[in-house]
Amino acid sequence: MKYLERIDDLDMKILEELVKDASISVPRMSKKINVNTSVVYSRIKRLIKHRFIKKFTIIVNDEPLGFSVKAIIGISMDSKLRDNVLAELLKIHAVREIVEVTGRFDMIVTIAAGALDEMYKLISEKIGRIDGVEKTETFVEMKKTIKEPEYSTLQDKNKID
Repeated sequence: MKYLERIDDLDMKILEELVKDASISVPRMSKKINVNTSVVYSRIKRLIKHRFIKKFTIIVNDEPLGFSVKAIIGISMDSKLRDNVLAELLKIHAVREIVEVTGRFDMIVTIAAGALDEMYKLISEKIGRIDGVEKTETFVEMKKTIKEPEYSTLQDKNKID
């Protein structure tokens, strides 16, 4: 809760607008939320300075680039070889995200491929053969729905609904 005390409803509105479209200009956002441009600009700078905003980025659509098949792979590994597994995964062009987790798997890896046979080769011939990978379990992505966070209501939601 320490963080929420340092930002207000205007900061939350700005964050929500930037999550929807990080390329929005400050003047356009100012009009949209009905706040002076210089105020919005200074608030964004402050949010960056206090690390509420890590970076501005884009989300690339993999499909037109030929990566139409995605999968999530649970990986169990020898913990002594963690650094090797991580380094080798980072070398694979199809890897999109690596998350170290607790539970049944040690890592969850998201990959993108052009077709199922390409994905099969990636998993069986590359990922499965990395020194330290003991077991994998693959979940092919059928449909993905992304929910953007609603920051403007965050301060009112200090508890779970």
